[in-house]
Amino acid sequence: MRLKKNIATSDEGFIFNPGTGDSFSTNEIGTEIISLLKENKPQEIIIETICAKYDVDQNQFEKDLDDYLSQLKDYTILE
Repeated sequence: MRLKKNIATSDEGFIFNPGTGDSFSTNEIGTEIISLLKENKPQEIIIETICAKYDVDQNQFEKDLDDYLSQLKDYTILE
């Protein structure tokens, strides 16, 4: 999955899609996921990175990540 090139983001979790004019905000983990997507990191690396940094259950995080990525697709944030 890749973040669209025109998507603007901030370190505080603000996401702006200039193509639609929509803006969103996300939490700390969501901001880190967006950052990793901007670096074109594969989903496996995102899972490893977040689980190691935040000490979260990998199975639960995989489900949460799938939901989050689905929302990003719905909002046309991902290619």
